[in-house]
Amino acid sequence: MFLNRRSIETEYFDSPDRSPVELEEHYRLLGKINSLFYLRDTYQRNLPRMLGARCRRLKILDVGAGDGSLGQQLETWASSRGWEWEVTNLDLQPTPTRLSTGRFVAGSVLDLPFPDDGFDVVTGSQMTHHLLEDSAIVRHFQEAWRVARHGIFINDLHRNIGLYSMLWLVLRVGNFPPTFRQDGLISVRRGFRIPEWTRLASQAGIPNARVRLYFGARVTLESSKGPP
Repeated sequence: MFLNRRSIETEYFDSPDRSPVELEEHYRLLGKINSLFYLRDTYQRNLPRMLGARCRRLKILDVGAGDGSLGQQLETWASSRGWEWEVTNLDLQPTPTRLSTGRFVAGSVLDLPFPDDGFDVVTGSQMTHHLLEDSAIVRHFQEAWRVARHGIFINDLHRNIGLYSMLWLVLRVGNFPPTFRQDGLISVRRGFRIPEWTRLASQAGIPNARVRLYFGARVTLESSKGPP
């Protein structure tokens, strides 16, 4: 039945053949969608709840960060509260590093080029669905946990007909390019359900993993090393 299983369709912008011009436009459009769906709110609400007083000064690694725009937004928001958040962006492709002024490292989420406990928090936003094999997702969770000193907070799209239909309408009404519309809907079809992430987090050995549904649109995985 539709959406019962994760799709293994290939997204257009996953191809390394995409030009820098195409990628720049892709990230610009993605930024519009993420702003519309309040992506940064996921972190602004949950990291302070998860970490408590430790939130006032954080070194954050954002994996699969794209152009790093989320990290810049979070640094600005934290600064407005008198906090100091320093976000390092990691992405497999080097192209995004030319699209932003943030801190970037090219690397794989399956083999993070950092020591154990190298960052206070490891985050990942809507990138896990780009991994098609369960074994790769388990490795991704393990690497995030290894590098995190205080904890991890990872989210991705919740695979459901409501989100799929809403996104279809937004992409149509907004007159987004066909390739971008196609990738957006594939992303939902490649998204996750709570039992799936619960199982994968267990296989990754993440202690006290909490998997939640966030406003019906996202599945979140969080685990903290120590009390808030």
